[in-house]
Amino acid sequence: MSVRQHRRLTVAAALALAVLTGCGSDGAESAATSGGGSDTRVFAADNGEISIPVDPKRVVATGYAVPVLIEADAALVGISTWKRGLAMMTEQDRATYDRLSKVAGEAAAETNYEAIAAAKPDLIVIGVPKPVLGDIDMKRLESIAPVVAIGPTVPDAWRELSRRQSDAAGRTEHFQAAKDAYEKKAGELKARYGTALASLKFGHVGSYGDISKGTFQREFAKAWGTNIAQDAGVTYYGEVKEKGGGGRDVSEYPALEELPESLGEADAITYTVQPDGTPAEAVKQVLDSALWKNLPAVKAGRVFPLRYTEAATYESALKTLDSIDKAFAPLLTR
Repeated sequence: MSVRQHRRLTVAAALALAVLTGCGSDGAESAATSGGGSDTRVFAADNGEISIPVDPKRVVATGYAVPVLIEADAALVGISTWKRGLAMMTEQDRATYDRLSKVAGEAAAETNYEAIAAAKPDLIVIGVPKPVLGDIDMKRLESIAPVVAIGPTVPDAWRELSRRQSDAAGRTEHFQAAKDAYEKKAGELKARYGTALASLKFGHVGSYGDISKGTFQREFAKAWGTNIAQDAGVTYYGEVKEKGGGGRDVSEYPALEELPESLGEADAITYTVQPDGTPAEAVKQVLDSALWKNLPAVKAGRVFPLRYTEAATYESALKTLDSIDKAFAPLLTR
Protein backbone atom coordinates (compact mmCIF):
# COMPACT_ATOMS: atom_id res chain seq x y z
CA MET A 1 0.00 0.00 0.00
CA SER A 2 1.37 3.43 -0.93
CA VAL A 3 1.81 6.23 1.60
CA ARG A 4 -1.00 8.15 -0.12
CA GLN A 5 -3.39 5.16 -0.04
CA HIS A 6 -2.54 4.46 3.59
CA ARG A 7 -3.12 8.14 4.33
CA ARG A 8 -6.61 8.07 2.81
CA LEU A 9 -7.61 5.13 5.01
CA THR A 10 -6.10 6.77 8.08
CA VAL A 11 -7.85 10.06 7.33
CA ALA A 12 -11.20 8.40 6.83
CA ALA A 13 -10.93 6.69 10.21
CA ALA A 14 -9.66 9.81 11.94
CA LEU A 15 -12.42 11.99 10.51
CA ALA A 16 -15.05 9.51 11.62
CA LEU A 17 -13.59 9.60 15.11
CA ALA A 18 -13.50 13.39 15.03
CA VAL A 19 -17.23 13.50 14.22
CA LEU A 20 -18.02 11.23 17.16
CA THR A 21 -15.77 12.88 19.72
CA GLY A 22 -15.62 16.46 18.49
CA CYS A 23 -11.85 16.37 18.75
CA GLY A 24 -9.78 19.30 17.47
CA SER A 25 -6.15 20.32 17.15
CA ASP A 26 -3.62 20.63 19.94
CA GLY A 27 -5.32 22.43 22.79
CA ALA A 28 -2.13 24.36 23.47
CA GLU A 29 -2.28 25.90 20.00
CA SER A 30 -5.94 26.44 19.33
CA ALA A 31 -9.39 26.87 20.76
CA ALA A 32 -12.48 26.59 18.54
CA THR A 33 -15.23 29.18 18.54
CA SER A 34 -18.28 29.64 16.38
CA GLY A 35 -19.89 32.74 14.99
CA GLY A 36 -21.45 34.08 11.85
CA GLY A 37 -22.03 30.57 10.49
CA SER A 38 -18.33 29.61 10.34
CA ASP A 39 -16.06 27.94 12.88
CA THR A 40 -12.77 29.58 13.82
CA ARG A 41 -9.99 28.87 16.25
CA VAL A 42 -7.01 30.70 17.68
CA PHE A 43 -3.71 29.42 16.34
CA ALA A 44 -0.30 30.19 17.90
CA ALA A 45 1.98 31.28 15.04
CA ASP A 46 5.29 33.09 14.75
CA ASN A 47 3.35 36.31 14.24
CA GLY A 48 1.12 35.90 17.27
CA GLU A 49 -2.19 34.24 18.11
CA ILE A 50 -4.29 34.36 14.97
CA SER A 51 -7.98 33.57 14.50
CA ILE A 52 -8.24 31.16 11.55
CA PRO A 53 -10.91 28.89 10.02
CA VAL A 54 -11.19 25.44 11.60
CA ASP A 55 -11.54 23.92 8.13
CA PRO A 56 -9.93 26.25 5.56
CA LYS A 57 -11.37 25.93 2.06
CA ARG A 58 -8.97 28.17 0.10
CA VAL A 59 -5.35 28.17 1.28
CA VAL A 60 -2.31 30.05 -0.01
CA ALA A 61 1.09 28.64 1.03
CA THR A 62 4.62 29.97 0.65
CA GLY A 63 8.14 28.76 1.43
CA TYR A 64 8.50 25.59 3.46
CA ALA A 65 4.72 25.33 3.76
CA VAL A 66 4.43 24.56 0.03
CA PRO A 67 5.65 20.91 -0.03
CA VAL A 68 4.07 20.19 3.34
CA LEU A 69 0.59 21.30 2.30
CA ILE A 70 0.80 19.74 -1.15
CA GLU A 71 1.61 16.39 0.47
CA ALA A 72 -1.17 16.86 3.04
CA ASP A 73 -3.75 17.44 0.27
CA ALA A 74 -4.63 20.86 1.66
CA ALA A 75 -7.20 23.00 -0.15
CA LEU A 76 -4.56 25.04 -1.95
CA VAL A 77 -5.44 27.84 -4.37
CA GLY A 78 -1.99 29.40 -4.69
CA ILE A 79 1.64 28.75 -3.75
CA SER A 80 5.10 30.21 -4.03
CA THR A 81 7.63 28.50 -6.24
CA TRP A 82 9.72 25.84 -4.47
CA LYS A 83 12.49 24.85 -6.87
CA ARG A 84 14.72 23.29 -4.21
CA GLY A 85 12.17 20.56 -3.54
CA LEU A 86 11.03 19.59 -7.03
CA ALA A 87 13.33 16.59 -7.32
CA MET A 88 11.96 15.18 -4.05
CA MET A 89 8.28 15.36 -5.05
CA THR A 90 6.31 12.32 -6.09
CA GLU A 91 4.81 12.37 -9.58
CA GLN A 92 1.41 13.12 -8.09
CA ASP A 93 2.69 15.98 -5.93
CA ARG A 94 4.69 17.44 -8.82
CA ALA A 95 1.54 17.50 -10.93
CA THR A 96 -0.24 19.37 -8.15
CA TYR A 97 2.66 21.81 -7.84
CA ASP A 98 2.66 22.48 -11.59
CA ARG A 99 -1.09 23.00 -11.67
CA LEU A 100 -1.33 25.50 -8.82
CA SER A 101 -1.14 29.24 -9.43
CA LYS A 102 2.24 30.70 -8.39
CA VAL A 103 1.57 33.78 -6.26
CA ALA A 104 5.14 34.30 -5.00
CA GLY A 105 8.71 33.49 -5.97
CA GLU A 106 11.56 31.78 -4.12
CA ALA A 107 12.27 34.83 -1.94
CA ALA A 108 9.79 36.42 0.47
CA ALA A 109 10.30 39.76 -1.29
CA GLU A 110 8.87 38.18 -4.46
CA THR A 111 5.33 38.07 -3.08
CA ASN A 112 2.59 39.01 -5.56
CA TYR A 113 -0.10 40.57 -3.38
CA GLU A 114 -2.50 41.13 -6.27
CA ALA A 115 -2.29 37.46 -7.26
CA ILE A 116 -2.91 36.36 -3.68
CA ALA A 117 -5.96 38.63 -3.43
CA ALA A 118 -7.27 37.26 -6.74
CA ALA A 119 -7.03 33.71 -5.35
CA LYS A 120 -9.53 34.71 -2.60
CA PRO A 121 -7.93 32.64 0.18
CA ASP A 122 -9.50 32.16 3.59
CA LEU A 123 -6.05 31.34 5.05
CA ILE A 124 -2.48 32.25 4.16
CA VAL A 125 0.36 30.10 5.54
CA ILE A 126 3.77 31.79 5.37
CA GLY A 127 6.64 29.28 5.69
CA VAL A 128 9.67 31.56 5.82
CA PRO A 129 12.19 32.20 8.64
CA LYS A 130 11.06 34.79 11.18
CA PRO A 131 13.81 37.31 10.27
CA VAL A 132 12.59 37.28 6.66
CA LEU A 133 9.07 38.37 7.61
CA GLY A 134 10.35 41.93 7.37
CA ASP A 135 10.46 41.47 3.59
CA ILE A 136 6.70 40.83 3.53
CA ASP A 137 3.95 43.45 3.82
CA MET A 138 2.08 41.57 6.54
CA LYS A 139 -0.60 44.22 6.95
CA ARG A 140 -1.43 43.98 3.27
CA LEU A 141 -1.68 40.19 3.48
CA GLU A 142 -3.79 40.39 6.63
CA SER A 143 -6.24 42.62 4.77
CA ILE A 144 -6.80 39.70 2.37
CA ALA A 145 -7.13 36.77 4.80
CA PRO A 146 -5.85 35.51 8.16
CA VAL A 147 -2.08 34.99 8.00
CA VAL A 148 -0.11 32.45 10.04
CA ALA A 149 3.67 32.57 9.81
CA ILE A 150 5.26 29.20 10.63
CA GLY A 151 8.89 29.35 9.54
CA PRO A 152 12.02 27.25 9.98
CA THR A 153 14.51 27.65 12.81
CA VAL A 154 17.17 24.92 13.05
CA PRO A 155 17.31 22.31 10.24
CA ASP A 156 15.92 19.31 12.10
CA ALA A 157 12.90 21.29 13.27
CA TRP A 158 11.15 20.46 9.97
CA ARG A 159 9.31 17.70 11.79
CA GLU A 160 7.50 20.03 14.18
CA LEU A 161 7.28 22.77 11.56
CA SER A 162 5.47 20.51 9.10
CA ARG A 163 3.11 19.30 11.82
CA ARG A 164 2.11 22.86 12.71
CA GLN A 165 1.68 23.87 9.08
CA SER A 166 -0.53 20.85 8.45
CA ASP A 167 -2.51 21.63 11.59
CA ALA A 168 -3.10 25.23 10.49
CA ALA A 169 -4.53 23.98 7.18
CA GLY A 170 -6.77 21.44 8.94
CA ARG A 171 -4.80 18.45 7.65
CA THR A 172 -3.31 16.89 10.78
CA GLU A 173 -4.69 13.45 9.97
CA HIS A 174 -3.15 13.51 6.48
CA PHE A 175 0.18 14.54 7.99
CA GLN A 176 0.13 11.68 10.52
CA ALA A 177 -0.01 8.98 7.85
CA ALA A 178 3.20 10.26 6.21
CA LYS A 179 4.89 10.56 9.60
CA ASP A 180 3.99 6.96 10.47
CA ALA A 181 5.37 5.67 7.14
CA TYR A 182 8.63 7.57 7.66
CA GLU A 183 9.13 6.36 11.22
CA LYS A 184 8.44 2.78 10.17
CA LYS A 185 11.07 2.96 7.42
CA ALA A 186 13.62 4.69 9.68
CA GLY A 187 13.09 2.02 12.31
CA GLU A 188 13.70 -0.72 9.75
CA LEU A 189 16.99 0.85 8.67
CA LYS A 190 18.08 1.33 12.26
CA ALA A 191 17.48 -2.34 12.91
CA ARG A 192 19.20 -3.40 9.67
CA TYR A 193 22.36 -1.34 10.12
CA GLY A 194 22.45 -1.03 13.90
CA THR A 195 25.33 -3.43 14.46
CA ALA A 196 27.39 -2.10 11.55
CA LEU A 197 26.94 1.53 12.61
CA ALA A 198 27.30 1.09 16.36
CA SER A 199 31.07 1.45 16.49
CA LEU A 200 31.41 4.17 13.83
CA LYS A 201 31.87 7.87 14.51
CA PHE A 202 30.65 9.87 11.50
CA GLY A 203 31.39 13.26 9.98
CA HIS A 204 29.51 14.95 7.14
CA VAL A 205 30.44 17.26 4.26
CA GLY A 206 27.55 19.49 3.17
CA SER A 207 26.97 21.15 -0.19
CA TYR A 208 27.14 24.81 0.83
CA GLY A 209 30.87 25.43 0.95
CA ASP A 210 32.25 28.52 -0.78
CA ILE A 211 34.69 27.62 -3.55
CA SER A 212 35.72 31.24 -4.04
CA LYS A 213 36.83 31.40 -0.41
CA GLY A 214 38.31 27.90 -0.36
CA THR A 215 35.97 26.71 2.39
CA PHE A 216 33.87 23.57 2.80
CA GLN A 217 30.77 22.89 4.88
CA ARG A 218 31.14 20.58 7.85
CA GLU A 219 27.74 19.56 9.17
CA PHE A 220 27.22 18.13 12.64
CA ALA A 221 24.25 16.37 14.25
CA LYS A 222 20.81 17.90 13.56
CA ALA A 223 21.97 19.62 10.34
CA TRP A 224 20.28 19.22 6.95
CA GLY A 225 22.81 16.65 5.80
CA THR A 226 22.73 14.59 9.00
CA ASN A 227 19.37 14.69 10.76
CA ILE A 228 17.59 12.02 8.69
CA ALA A 229 20.61 9.71 8.78
CA GLN A 230 20.52 10.03 12.56
CA ASP A 231 17.02 8.54 12.52
CA ALA A 232 18.56 5.54 10.75
CA GLY A 233 21.11 5.09 13.56
CA VAL A 234 24.09 7.20 12.47
CA THR A 235 26.10 8.99 15.16
CA TYR A 236 27.79 12.26 14.17
CA TYR A 237 30.54 13.50 16.45
CA GLY A 238 31.69 17.00 17.39
CA GLU A 239 30.00 20.39 17.36
CA VAL A 240 30.54 23.84 15.89
CA LYS A 241 33.22 25.99 17.48
CA GLU A 242 30.93 29.02 17.65
CA LYS A 243 27.16 28.95 17.28
CA GLY A 244 25.68 31.58 15.00
CA GLY A 245 21.96 30.80 15.17
CA GLY A 246 19.79 28.63 12.92
CA GLY A 247 21.83 26.38 10.63
CA ARG A 248 25.06 27.86 11.96
CA ASP A 249 24.36 26.16 15.28
CA VAL A 250 25.00 22.82 13.56
CA SER A 251 27.35 23.58 10.66
CA GLU A 252 30.54 25.55 10.06
CA TYR A 253 32.78 26.51 7.16
CA PRO A 254 36.47 25.67 7.71
CA ALA A 255 39.14 26.32 5.12
CA LEU A 256 39.86 23.36 2.85
CA GLU A 257 43.31 22.93 4.40
CA GLU A 258 41.57 22.24 7.72
CA LEU A 259 40.11 18.96 6.43
CA PRO A 260 42.49 16.77 8.49
CA GLU A 261 41.70 18.72 11.66
CA SER A 262 37.96 18.76 11.02
CA LEU A 263 37.39 15.16 9.84
CA GLY A 264 40.55 13.33 10.84
CA GLU A 265 38.85 11.61 13.79
CA ALA A 266 35.94 10.31 11.74
CA ASP A 267 35.63 6.54 11.33
CA ALA A 268 33.24 7.18 8.42
CA ILE A 269 32.03 10.18 6.43
CA THR A 270 28.80 10.92 4.64
CA TYR A 271 28.57 13.70 2.06
CA THR A 272 25.75 15.39 0.22
CA VAL A 273 25.22 14.79 -3.50
CA GLN A 274 22.65 16.21 -5.89
CA PRO A 275 19.46 14.33 -6.83
CA ASP A 276 21.24 12.82 -9.86
CA GLY A 277 23.95 11.43 -7.58
CA THR A 278 26.72 13.83 -8.63
CA PRO A 279 28.41 16.15 -6.13
CA ALA A 280 27.91 19.91 -6.38
CA GLU A 281 31.06 21.91 -7.04
CA ALA A 282 31.41 22.79 -3.35
CA VAL A 283 31.57 19.07 -2.51
CA LYS A 284 33.62 18.10 -5.56
CA GLN A 285 36.43 20.41 -4.48
CA VAL A 286 36.62 18.41 -1.25
CA LEU A 287 36.52 15.01 -2.94
CA ASP A 288 39.26 16.08 -5.40
CA SER A 289 41.55 17.28 -2.64
CA ALA A 290 44.67 15.30 -1.73
CA LEU A 291 43.83 16.05 1.91
CA TRP A 292 40.52 14.25 1.49
CA LYS A 293 42.18 11.20 -0.01
CA ASN A 294 44.47 10.95 3.01
CA LEU A 295 41.71 11.01 5.63
CA PRO A 296 41.51 7.73 7.61
CA ALA A 297 37.83 7.21 6.78
CA VAL A 298 38.52 7.66 3.06
CA LYS A 299 41.48 5.30 3.10
CA ALA A 300 39.28 2.73 4.84
CA GLY A 301 36.64 3.07 2.13
CA ARG A 302 34.00 4.24 4.60
CA VAL A 303 32.57 7.21 2.69
CA PHE A 304 28.91 7.36 1.72
CA PRO A 305 27.11 9.76 -0.68
CA LEU A 306 23.63 10.81 0.41
CA ARG A 307 20.93 12.23 -1.86
CA TYR A 308 17.89 14.33 -0.90
CA THR A 309 19.42 15.71 2.29
CA GLU A 310 17.31 18.87 1.99
CA ALA A 311 14.10 16.93 2.60
CA ALA A 312 11.79 18.94 4.86
CA THR A 313 8.68 16.74 4.87
CA TYR A 314 8.09 13.15 5.96
CA GLU A 315 7.08 12.03 2.49
CA SER A 316 10.16 13.49 0.79
CA ALA A 317 12.37 12.20 3.61
CA LEU A 318 11.38 8.67 2.58
CA LYS A 319 13.54 9.28 -0.49
CA THR A 320 16.39 10.30 1.79
CA LEU A 321 16.01 7.07 3.74
CA ASP A 322 16.09 5.09 0.49
CA SER A 323 19.33 6.87 -0.44
CA ILE A 324 20.80 6.08 2.98
CA ASP A 325 19.81 2.43 2.60
CA LYS A 326 21.53 2.22 -0.79
CA ALA A 327 24.66 4.03 0.44
CA PHE A 328 25.09 1.87 3.53
CA ALA A 329 24.40 -1.49 1.85
CA PRO A 330 28.17 -2.27 1.53
CA LEU A 331 28.45 -2.18 5.34
CA LEU A 332 26.49 -5.42 5.52
CA THR A 333 28.96 -7.28 3.34
CA ARG A 334 32.08 -6.42 5.30
